[in-house]
Amino acid sequence: METKKKNYTKREVSDFTENKYKFQLFGRWLVPNTLMPIFYKIEYIGRENIPKDRNFIVAPNHISYFDPFIAGEAVRQPIAFMGKKELFENPILAFLLDGLACFAVNREKLEVSTIKTALNIFKTERWRLGIFPQGGIRRNRKIEKINKGFAVIAKQMKTDILPIGITGCEEYNWIPFKGKVRVVIGEPISFNQELEDIIDEWSCKVATLTNYEYIKEKLKSTENNEIEKSKV
Repeated sequence: METKKKNYTKREVSDFTENKYKFQLFGRWLVPNTLMPIFYKIEYIGRENIPKDRNFIVAPNHISYFDPFIAGEAVRQPIAFMGKKELFENPILAFLLDGLACFAVNREKLEVSTIKTALNIFKTERWRLGIFPQGGIRRNRKIEKINKGFAVIAKQMKTDILPIGITGCEEYNWIPFKGKVRVVIGEPISFNQELEDIIDEWSCKVATLTNYEYIKEKLKSTENNEIEKSKV
């Protein structure tokens, strides 16, 4: 009898269990507070910018595999991160990502299941949606080629975006106590503006927070219609 393959692209409210919350807390304790301090001094700046009275999307730049744990420790709240669907093709990695409440997305196209999952995350109240607008890991110290989905979701959900700039792991340091990671939380970005303006503001803010170069690209006309196409 063929075993039914688990669908990692859709998350219901009931999927965000206490066990996933505890597993993510363990990851936040283990990685940024126990393992990384052997090699890095981690500095967090700007926690006063974290909204206390409303939901928000956590949107850091992406330079290492440590980033989801660092971002979680920065905001000190559970985050359900999007991950490219290819990551979930490895059974062991899929098991770990699922345990951390991550979910799979198609980076080429924003699908209805992604919008519905985002909505369910917001319904939990406890969890935040996490998105890396750069998509994959970028270590070239440039803010460029930003995926538009995070801005589309922000407008769909009428939810502001919390920009986070992470620096220091562009190259992994394996010499004890020699590295330094800087995590800077910027002021929230309003969803109540044009799609291209949201993308530009996130890029400008994260470039400032990281001291990276921002290479602006013109938004294609087809991408301006993504909101309409992605409506639930």
